[in-house]
Amino acid sequence: MAELRLLPRRAKDFASADFWERFFRERGGRAFEWYGAWKSLRAPLGRYLRPQDSILVVGCGNSELSEELYDEGYQDITNVDISELVIKQMQERSVHLRPKMTYMVMDVLQMDFPDGHFQVVLDKGTLDALLTDAEEISLRRAERMFAEIGRVLRFGGRYLCVSLAQAHVLKAAVEHFYQQGWMVRIHQVSSNETDTSEGEFALPVFVYIMTKIKPVPGSTLCILELCTEEQHKPVRFSSTQHLIEAVEERQQYCLLRSQLRRNPNAGTICLDLCSKDTDTGQVRYSLHVVHNPTVKVSCDNQFAIFIIPQGRENEWLFGTEEGRKQLAASAGYWRLVTVALHRDQQYEDMGTIQAELSEKVMELAPPGLPAHQQVPFLSVDGDIGTRTIRHRATSSCSGEYIIEDVKGDGAHYFRHLIFLSNRNVVQSEARLSSRTSHKGNKKHKKKKSTSSSSQVEPTGVSANPSIDKTYLCCAHHRAMIAGLCLLKNPECLPETRIRVLVIGLGGGSLPLFIHDYFLQCCIDVVEIDPAMLEVATHWFGFSQDDRLKVHIADGLAYVASLATKALSSYDVIMFDVDSKDSTLGMSCPPPAFVEKSFLQKTRSLLKMEGIFILNLVCRDSVLREAALATLKETFPFLYACKIEGEVNEILFCQQQTKHKLSLMEVQETAQILEKALRQPGWAWDSTYVLADVLETVRLV
Repeated sequence: MAELRLLPRRAKDFASADFWERFFRERGGRAFEWYGAWKSLRAPLGRYLRPQDSILVVGCGNSELSEELYDEGYQDITNVDISELVIKQMQERSVHLRPKMTYMVMDVLQMDFPDGHFQVVLDKGTLDALLTDAEEISLRRAERMFAEIGRVLRFGGRYLCVSLAQAHVLKAAVEHFYQQGWMVRIHQVSSNETDTSEGEFALPVFVYIMTKIKPVPGSTLCILELCTEEQHKPVRFSSTQHLIEAVEERQQYCLLRSQLRRNPNAGTICLDLCSKDTDTGQVRYSLHVVHNPTVKVSCDNQFAIFIIPQGRENEWLFGTEEGRKQLAASAGYWRLVTVALHRDQQYEDMGTIQAELSEKVMELAPPGLPAHQQVPFLSVDGDIGTRTIRHRATSSCSGEYIIEDVKGDGAHYFRHLIFLSNRNVVQSEARLSSRTSHKGNKKHKKKKSTSSSSQVEPTGVSANPSIDKTYLCCAHHRAMIAGLCLLKNPECLPETRIRVLVIGLGGGSLPLFIHDYFLQCCIDVVEIDPAMLEVATHWFGFSQDDRLKVHIADGLAYVASLATKALSSYDVIMFDVDSKDSTLGMSCPPPAFVEKSFLQKTRSLLKMEGIFILNLVCRDSVLREAALATLKETFPFLYACKIEGEVNEILFCQQQTKHKLSLMEVQETAQILEKALRQPGWAWDSTYVLADVLETVRLV
């Protein structure tokens, strides 16, 4: 417990001479090693030190680093420290053993050496101790230190700084020396080598190598590089921000590993792995570490890797925490690492992915896993999937978006609309009806692969596949369609003229399905983004006619305008519109669509026995309860249908009904509706039935 008194109460005390005097007096002659001894720093430091170099060690303290350097042949060493006591201790320790070693009491902020006197300035923890925070006084102190180091170094000389690279320290050092035109390189010290005399740091240790280069008139060449513990070849960056972000990613990864070591039963942990040879920060793999506490652990089921097929990362099983837990339980492993493959990245086959990931994912293995244990790489039928980006564009309303075709479960292919501002959500989805067969000879595929020779046969869809309009991909769209059973006598629906207003077009699947299967429906669709009409028409098989019209307008303004005319003209109103503000707890619809004044305008457009159907996606429980309360104030009868495995909740609102329907009555009317819709010769996909869709409906 006495050791705890050696540390300052406040971080800024590290910059105080009085603190260091007390520190070394209480510690006595025992060496104190910040961030590791010479044996752990030899690899990165040794590349930039020569025996003939004149070396200045700033803030030497009572570390043994200078002595170990001296004993290895680096004997032109001058040590300075602000503490008179520690300099006296070090002089006494080396006077006979290392006669050429020099120790001097000196402040690194104001040194007495002439300009260009040293070839190397070595700093182990001194910058971190001086720059304790990002306050102006600390930053000015660091600038004075950098200026002095730059002054005493010769051209071609190196400032070698061992640091934990805290955000404010890293930023100050990198930006200062970059602006001075120096070559900036950062080495990560191997975690296998890092040790300290006072215990292990959870954060990784880095060495800054700042090389003083003689200015060349007219030259703007500045070098920014990072060497990680896995790569000996440095990666070059185009900006200080990219370099700083890369270092921060390394720190986060090491903290994650430390967390897994200290708490093997930690909850789900996620991280991104970027491409090695790029400074753009492009994510190549997204990893989630999932634990299954119910499994009985043995050597064979401790650890596995699951490669999610391309394009399927947003499915419930792979894209949600609950889904991943179910996947881990089904796979039967105690720790499962799921790996999502990113668009705009090329993946050859399972074997190359395994070779690329093996070293990195093994760092996430449970403690005690035998070193030569073969870890299985799993996937769906050994397949890494296919993803083809068909179109990429930018909308003034929705930002950058893409259209991509992906292989789904089984033999089907699907088309996705993705807004890159919310890339983890499939905005619209349609099943493709035109597929090409697998090329080449069909091979047997295994679910488990421990060999790098695993192959995925090339597969794909035709260049211009047609849309399968018989199938509604989105479960919430099926529920919205099924909600029509609450409208009126469902047996009369196919013959009765029905006016429908849909706010939100997207890919157009919902209004198009209503158009194709409810022949007496006349549908008005309101879409704020003109680019979406083009997307729906060109990529999702949408088309307009005299029963299906699209109005490019703000849904709020459109409804408000109709409400002023006092015409209760719609049998059905549907809201399926996303929020463009991802910071809100409600992503569908935008909060303005569930404000009481707007809901009253919406109700005024409905016929007395009409139905208002709302797709609600709300993760904020307070916002959700507020929205439900407002809906109940506006509509006396409110039914809710929760979509299994999704956040979506479909709300059916009516202002008048003959009586409150029970669950059984709702399902019975849904069956009648479906029977009426299944006309001879009609193409209706048989994989779902309306009554089943509504099995969770309840009266709110």
